[in-house]
Amino acid sequence: MRLPNKATLKTAFLDTVPVMTGYLVLGMGFGVILQTRGYGIMFAAAMSILIYAGSMQYVAIDLITGGAGLLTAALTTLTVNARHLFYGISMIGKYRHVDKKGFLIFTLTDETYSLVCSDAAAEKQEESGGRYYFLVSLFDYAYWVTGSVIGSLLGAHLPFSTEGIDFALTALFLTVFTEQWLSTKRHAPALIGLALSVISLVIFGADSFLLFAMLFITAALALMHVRERRASHE
Repeated sequence: MRLPNKATLKTAFLDTVPVMTGYLVLGMGFGVILQTRGYGIMFAAAMSILIYAGSMQYVAIDLITGGAGLLTAALTTLTVNARHLFYGISMIGKYRHVDKKGFLIFTLTDETYSLVCSDAAAEKQEESGGRYYFLVSLFDYAYWVTGSVIGSLLGAHLPFSTEGIDFALTALFLTVFTEQWLSTKRHAPALIGLALSVISLVIFGADSFLLFAMLFITAALALMHVRERRASHE
């Protein structure tokens, strides 16, 4: 892959600025909390570089400090990150002929997905000679790792209460959802996702609803897609 030109770098950077503001704050929160639990900058950097899963990294702090077993850690990780299976499936076509495919798969977070899944992103990918997806993924990855390291440093030298910091992750999810809602006129998939998530929460409880919600949402959206294709051919 050739080096990107300035225009492509600028486009990818500007598109990722909203993610940067969120990831730096969230990463710093993670680094601070990890530092207060007795794990320093090397742990913060290693977890962000190798795991790179914001919500799971927050959960992992309690798993590590609570002495959770490998099976518990594995099942928890599967539950928390199950949604990424569906992200990946939806990106198979877009990533089929790209360079650095392994890196793109590894760095496909919620926020990165929100930037690369649109038709506008596909156009930018084509215009950039196949480098747009890579740059967006790389920038977001760098923001998170940088935020984690800064947070660890702050936690070591500026001790303060960490109560409420982990809510920043929820706030970022709401921001991404709102941005996607405002950028499209087709709200049926979002409403289906919300409805099925609430139903799953009521039926299965807060500890188990996520995986069931993802399965129900996938089935419902697949059925909607089939019906739309049939309608378009009639």
